[in-house]
Amino acid sequence: MVLDGGDALALQQAAGLLAAGELVAFPTETVYGLGARADDDAAVAKIFDAKGRPADHPLIVHVAEPCDAERFARSVPAVARRLMDAFWPGPLTLILPRADGLAAAAAGGQSSIGLRCPSHPVAHAVLAAAQQLGVAGVAAPSANRFGRISPTLASHVVSEFGDALTVLDGGACELGIESSIVDCSRGHPVLLRPGVLTRARLEAAAGEPLLAPDADAPRASGTLAAHYAPNAKLRLMSQQMLTSALQLLGDRPMKLAVYSRSVPLGAANGVRHRRMPALPDQAAHELFSVLRELDAEGVQLIWVEEPPADPEWDGVRDRLLRAAAS
Repeated sequence: MVLDGGDALALQQAAGLLAAGELVAFPTETVYGLGARADDDAAVAKIFDAKGRPADHPLIVHVAEPCDAERFARSVPAVARRLMDAFWPGPLTLILPRADGLAAAAAGGQSSIGLRCPSHPVAHAVLAAAQQLGVAGVAAPSANRFGRISPTLASHVVSEFGDALTVLDGGACELGIESSIVDCSRGHPVLLRPGVLTRARLEAAAGEPLLAPDADAPRASGTLAAHYAPNAKLRLMSQQMLTSALQLLGDRPMKLAVYSRSVPLGAANGVRHRRMPALPDQAAHELFSVLRELDAEGVQLIWVEEPPADPEWDGVRDRLLRAAAS
């Protein structure tokens, strides 16, 4: 059932379902999330069941206001507060020490927990309405089957779960890829997953460098080697490799799509071409939608030109590398 995210009665209906321990999908500025109240382990278990997600792979808990993070965090280090001040509400998830006895299922059994305060008005409205009904926060991974392409439209969510799931429609997600994740639970901050916020911006706000993940890093959402995958086999290629591969293809018919910035969009036999935007924010915004569209067209292979090495492309590159590893 799709509800208008701009309708006050629809928001109250969705909030009531969350309070009752049911699942509700809702938009954020990054992607659509599949939500359940984070303080109810039985409700959270429904997320894992619906997605086919391993129960030890943690979720991100969304809160209505930055101050609500303290309901789930045992402590909030100074560096985390600086990052909150700079980027909340917004596309940043912080890993913090988890409050004892709360949200164990959402945390995947870990002593840390991922927290985010989204900026999307529909997300904020449903979180605030649910809070009035006693819901402290909502655990919400991307609203898709585990390991597959994240949804950026309400119709994407319906295609994954059908009409039985309640979906708040807030239009197309502005950013298009998931939040950056910074671990602040172990002293020095660690960048676990890039997003649209560049490392330079995060480090400037943190006031110190972000370290690379190590063997002791907590498990975090969307950080498995293989993730975000279309049904078609995706392969990342340099511009030179892509041009050569298309030349070798000749007239052989293939169910192939090419997503590139610079390769000439010629009339190769049976090849579906899509132009990748030249700007990283535009590429991030459309990435998952393009992959879903190509899947819907029945292609079996997707050849993607590697993004530039610029740090602004780190989030898009990360998603494509994980999609290609599936």
